[in-house]
Amino acid sequence: MDASQDFKSLQEKIQSSLVATTRTVNGLANEDLSFQRTVNPSTSARLDATSERLLRLASDVLKSAGKFTGQTVPSIEDADDVDISWKGILDVVDSLLEKTDTCLDEYTGLVKRKDVPAAESGPAPKRPKTNDRLEWSMKRANIIKPQNGFERKVDNYDTGPWRPLLTTKPHATVPLKQSLETLVDEEHQTQYKHPYETEIQEAKYPARVYEKADPINYLPVETTSATWVDTYDQVLEMLEELKKAKEIAVDLEHHDFRSYPGLLSLMQISTRERDWIVDTLQPWRHKLEILNEVFADPNIIKVFHGAFMDVIWLQRDLGLYVVGLFDTHYASTALGYPGRSLAYLLQRFVDFDADKKYQMADWRIRPLPEEMLYYARSDTHYLLYIYDMVRNELIERSASGDSEKDVEWVVQKSKEVSLQRYETPICDVETGQGSRGWFNMLAKSPSLLSREQFSVYRAVHKWRDDMARLHDESPAYIMSQRNLADVARMMPSDPKALWSLLHKDSQVIKSRLDELFAVVKEAKDRGVNGPSMMDFLRGDSMGAVAKNVFGDLRGQKDKGDQAIPDAKELRSERSQLWGTVPLSSVWDGSKPSPSPADASEISLPWTIYVQDKISAGNTAADANDQVEARQPEEAVLSANSANEAAAVEDDGFTLKSGRKRNIEEVNSDSYSESEPSAEAAESESESKQGGVDDSVSDEEAQAKAQRKEARKERRKASKEAKATEKAELKAQKAARKAARKAAKAAGSEPEASEPSGEAEDQPFDYSKAQSVLHAQRANGGRATSSRVFDPYVAKTGGDGGLKGARNMNYQKPGKTATFKK
Repeated sequence: MDASQDFKSLQEKIQSSLVATTRTVNGLANEDLSFQRTVNPSTSARLDATSERLLRLASDVLKSAGKFTGQTVPSIEDADDVDISWKGILDVVDSLLEKTDTCLDEYTGLVKRKDVPAAESGPAPKRPKTNDRLEWSMKRANIIKPQNGFERKVDNYDTGPWRPLLTTKPHATVPLKQSLETLVDEEHQTQYKHPYETEIQEAKYPARVYEKADPINYLPVETTSATWVDTYDQVLEMLEELKKAKEIAVDLEHHDFRSYPGLLSLMQISTRERDWIVDTLQPWRHKLEILNEVFADPNIIKVFHGAFMDVIWLQRDLGLYVVGLFDTHYASTALGYPGRSLAYLLQRFVDFDADKKYQMADWRIRPLPEEMLYYARSDTHYLLYIYDMVRNELIERSASGDSEKDVEWVVQKSKEVSLQRYETPICDVETGQGSRGWFNMLAKSPSLLSREQFSVYRAVHKWRDDMARLHDESPAYIMSQRNLADVARMMPSDPKALWSLLHKDSQVIKSRLDELFAVVKEAKDRGVNGPSMMDFLRGDSMGAVAKNVFGDLRGQKDKGDQAIPDAKELRSERSQLWGTVPLSSVWDGSKPSPSPADASEISLPWTIYVQDKISAGNTAADANDQVEARQPEEAVLSANSANEAAAVEDDGFTLKSGRKRNIEEVNSDSYSESEPSAEAAESESESKQGGVDDSVSDEEAQAKAQRKEARKERRKASKEAKATEKAELKAQKAARKAARKAAKAAGSEPEASEPSGEAEDQPFDYSKAQSVLHAQRANGGRATSSRVFDPYVAKTGGDGGLKGARNMNYQKPGKTATFKK
């Protein structure tokens, strides 16, 4: 049978089995398994056994897939581990599925297999750039720490000022003893001065740096080789060669993941004729200080590219200082190149593609692979030729009149880089300041932390820094910044949840997990009453502003309280905001100056308005005084009577009926009953008003009494008219009722009578129908009292105007009655 047919039948068999399994799993998922566990104990035992078997099979599948894909497989012990490690499980399964798809496509012919390229005859002039990713073993090599074998070990707990490693000072203009002095920096920290500060500032570069010359071409890489230097005798031989050179190119490789301060792992030095690669991880590495005979010589130009960190690493690990630096990074900046990196310069002048994937490699590996040696050598082998090219171009630009971006500008920027000093990494636990502090990381974070989260973040950060110093590891190796933020944000409640947030490869955390959890728990409890992240940042900013404005007042605490200056001393004759623009006649001198007693008062724009109101009030008060003088006795008597009425009178209460009326109230007339109550209420309100107002004159009282009598007459006349109309309506109603009875007795209905509700149905007679157009004439000239419906009365208020907004505590209409004791 054909192999493709065998595969096809195997594929169909596997797929059918997977379909049946998937259906069974979906069916079980729809069942109430927890109920079955409770009802049937045997079912519970079977479910537990099945779950353990499935977890074991899943763990075996993941381990097998991890070996195939090269990934770290999470450990699964129970069902909770699946939820905790779900992300890691998905990563392994996705990688496995991707490889499966690739294999299937290659087998079925959708994708052709990659053929191995045939080796060409003869050496290639340049190694092509590869796009392959660097293997993990090349990034994080698991090797013995080389710093453990150093003759001079680094003290990670030293928080004092870092003392330079110099024992001698070649090419010195200031003796070494005088150079090792201390100073106080901007952050009030005591530091040692740069031992070559005077020599770098006063250094005079050779004249050839400012002269245009033909560039010296580099030697072919194929015909030359780099010299590996790993003994002190080889260092001395190299030193003699370097002393003969006029320019040297230097580059460094650094490692900072498995060491707290960092490790200078490799140094590449090139002249016009030779290349050296110096192993700086030897136990006698401190003896490389002898290279200061070349590095501190101002007559030998040291060409670096991007020496910002290189000069720091040379000081910290080898005690080397650079005098006569020429940084090609600033040269490319002055020339305005679109790229400022060394890779761009190599491509521009040498047509060389640097394989920068080795830039992040672990340079502690010994022996170094050939590819890494080739990369390290290429950084300095072509650098002197690039120096010649950019120097000539800078000189040409200087000759054209561009004096700001010339060789001298590059020289001055290079001196500034050489003057940098290494300082001991510090971490202030309270403020978070320092190169190892937490303040800068939190200040850049887009999210805010609560009180408990902020406390946990600081406590875990301190614990991580302590562990890094103890084990001589970088803080990132102990715990990444992302894991630190996750722990602070989640605040796990048990060690297992804490372990799920951390990297599984950290042996330090694995052995101290309980200790870390205790730190998290204690910090969480302590943070309940502590400051939040926003409170801390706000307080820090206020302190910084106060410090910038008032300076450092810490030294003035023991001087006692100083006298508070007088307000006149603090007053300025000229406004810092408005200048000499007059804001008021009081200030510009057009009005007489105020008296000394009022000198402290400040005139404001609204004071004139207030003064006018006060004067108007005083005028009204004078008029009232005159009136009271004319009628003192009447005012006193009216006030006494009002007080007596207020003392006798007691507050009443009011009951309101509903809006709806009974049918009996509709048919009956309530005018006679409501009038006395309304009249009594009105008279009572008037009496109250008259009793309260003590300033009413006799004329007003008489006019009010007349108006009151007129209203009584009008109400009395209206009442009599309504009674007469009511009597007429009753008489008409009685007449119609008598007429209906007479017509019914006679067997015929009068034409003018109203139709009865009990009459039999009969055809409508239009000849006897009442007129619609002349209904008023038919009713004897009496208009109907029915009101025409107005659909807009709800919006207009009924009187033609717009309806106002209703009151907040509005009262519903209805009958009211006031009860008195």
